[in-house]
Amino acid sequence: MRFLRQSLIGLILTALTMALLVFAGNLVRGAVQERLARETKAPPARERTFAVTLVLAEAGDVVPVLETFGEVQSRRTLELRAAVAGRVIEMADSFEDGGTVRAGDVLVQVDPADAQSTLDRVQADISDAKAELRDAQRALDLGRDDQAAAQEQADLRQKAYQRQVDLETRGVGTAAAVETAELAASSARQAVLSRRQAVTAAEARIDQANTTLARTEIALAEAKRRLADTTLRAPFDGTLSLTNVALGRLVSGNEKLADLVDPDALEVSFRVSTAQYARLLDAAGNLLNAPLVATLDVAGIDLQATGIISRASVDAGEAQTGRLVFARLSNARGFKPGDFVTVGVEEPLLRDVVRLPSSAWGADGTVLALGADDRLETVAVELLRRQGDTILVRGDGLAGREVVEARSPLLGAGIAVTPLRIGRDAVVPAGPEMLELSAERRARLVAYVEGNDRMPQEAKARVLSQLAEPQVPAQMVARIESRMGG
Repeated sequence: MRFLRQSLIGLILTALTMALLVFAGNLVRGAVQERLARETKAPPARERTFAVTLVLAEAGDVVPVLETFGEVQSRRTLELRAAVAGRVIEMADSFEDGGTVRAGDVLVQVDPADAQSTLDRVQADISDAKAELRDAQRALDLGRDDQAAAQEQADLRQKAYQRQVDLETRGVGTAAAVETAELAASSARQAVLSRRQAVTAAEARIDQANTTLARTEIALAEAKRRLADTTLRAPFDGTLSLTNVALGRLVSGNEKLADLVDPDALEVSFRVSTAQYARLLDAAGNLLNAPLVATLDVAGIDLQATGIISRASVDAGEAQTGRLVFARLSNARGFKPGDFVTVGVEEPLLRDVVRLPSSAWGADGTVLALGADDRLETVAVELLRRQGDTILVRGDGLAGREVVEARSPLLGAGIAVTPLRIGRDAVVPAGPEMLELSAERRARLVAYVEGNDRMPQEAKARVLSQLAEPQVPAQMVARIESRMGG
């Protein structure tokens, strides 16, 4: 009985389970059929928009600045060389590397004993040549007097001969007397000829004496010049560099002793591309005297000097490209020959151009401008100049429109955007970022600036005055600490 009862209970539970499974399957089948029979409706599509930063394209007149790098050099540089060989017996106290000299100062004196002896000998030769000239002149005077006397005798002999001829014609004289008178006249003429030869020889002697005197005077000038060459003088005001001489040293002819540099006559040489050089030419093809600014970064402060373009090199240079241009500098305090500077040259004025960020320009020569319904439009522009992170462009209908500041591959014509405007409502910082330094940090910066021997005194005083203020420019502190290694 017990077995039968448990078997019935199991059958009942199994039947209930099967009934529940059938009911659940029916529910799932009905839900699936209802789902399949329901009409599907797609959600409404929404257009994607991009947030872009816009800048206002304002047209105006702009003076482009051509930026490049150049080297400072002196327009007046002279190699001081020994004109004669000898021993150095005297030197100026300022004859050292970095020494300042004035025009006419005696720099180096070579032993002048040999040159002085040569000069004395030439002066003695001059005295001999002058004495020979005087003797020849006196001989010429005597020869001319002797010639005149011989001529008088010849005239008298000729008159005597004529008298004898007349007497013979009248029948008073004899043929022997006529012949004797004729022979005497002929001898007198021969004597005149001899005296003329003597005068000619005296004149040639004078010419020879003059030639000897001229040669001796040339030798005298050369001896004086060699004596003057034993003294090396400064031809202009300047500073010495690369000195290579000492007292008692034997120097050879044309040996380099030092370089003399004029620190006030400075110029900067810089290289530009051919296209940039073409923009610095006028309508006639001549180089413009464009103004420029040379900037030298010195320990947290920029030294600046103004200048003007003076000339360009005649050739491009071996294995070089572009053009080498030179410009004279003025007010170049703190600059030294050999400094590497940044040069900013003012190009001719451009009218009706728009300054935009360089990221706004596309490779296809267009920019994206905001159109109707906040959709972008492409505007064709002409790229005129690149100025660092900005460009100067010109295009029809560009002025006054809002342009996308930075293009991306996602942006194009017809794209709807959400404009973010800057430049009109943005807050512009009032000045450079300032820092308040701790006493220890300030002392470390001051000690570094005071110990920097390469910094000009004017720049050093300016930096120290700024470090003494309660707030110091952060850019200057960063530059000084970068050089300190901190």
